[in-house]
Amino acid sequence: MLIAASFGPESEGELPYAKRLLSALDEAMLLLADAAFDGNEFLDAVHQSGARFLVRSGARRVPTPAEHLDDGSYIARIGYGVLRVLLPVRVIEATLTVTLADGTVRTEQWRLITNLLDPVRYPAAELVDLYHRRWQAETTYFSIKATMLDGRVLRSRSIDGLDQEVYALLTAYQALIRAGDDALTGRPEVPMERISFTVLLAAATDTVTAGHGIFPSTLVDLVDLVGTIGHAALDNLLPTHRRQRVKARTRKNPTSKYGPNAGQHPQKAQNYTVRTTVAFFEHGLNSRSRR
Repeated sequence: MLIAASFGPESEGELPYAKRLLSALDEAMLLLADAAFDGNEFLDAVHQSGARFLVRSGARRVPTPAEHLDDGSYIARIGYGVLRVLLPVRVIEATLTVTLADGTVRTEQWRLITNLLDPVRYPAAELVDLYHRRWQAETTYFSIKATMLDGRVLRSRSIDGLDQEVYALLTAYQALIRAGDDALTGRPEVPMERISFTVLLAAATDTVTAGHGIFPSTLVDLVDLVGTIGHAALDNLLPTHRRQRVKARTRKNPTSKYGPNAGQHPQKAQNYTVRTTVAFFEHGLNSRSRR
């Protein structure tokens, strides 16, 4: 479910837009973010909001361990020369070995930074697995950019028009997700991730196109929070155990961001397995390849 959104020209960069969303955080939230968001001031602002964070760090950061913990993680302090009061964080370093269905094996080094300091309540291995699930956010972006737009691009040729189109997409997405959430009101044993967005979108499209099932026709329908769209989703739940699946990346045009890494991404979607080993990188973190 979307909490807030911020967007604009690409020239401004991701971090300034992310800073505009800090007011949406509260103490009940855990922020998962990529390495572009590991700036000292940004992490301190997230911490001051009361929220927790689990963020991937780049190789340029060289944290000095203040205390090594039993689960392989360590305590450090960040913000030298930037923050008035240093921010205590826990650093988790791990090696991930990803094996694709076609036999391709890729090894990555991760360094995660978090203000979840208790290694007993929040074991390092569990936080690494949790961070790996951050990629489910890509499903949201895919749902909006590909499923809803169905391969089309934004049509407007003005800034105001583009703003309207983007907000319309986000509003429609939010409405569909709320419909899926309402469908689970009486099914607490079913996790939201089993609701298919494709089914929600198809049911909503059919309902609007046919003009049927939009308004309640009986008193029972009036108090039924599930509705036509929700019932369609419940009748087509996704499997209980979702497969770990990597999406194919293709170069669509000469200026594609995948151009510099042509051939390094799978040409078709496939399943994969991942093995995680938490370890302290005595010689630092290897630089990440460009994506």
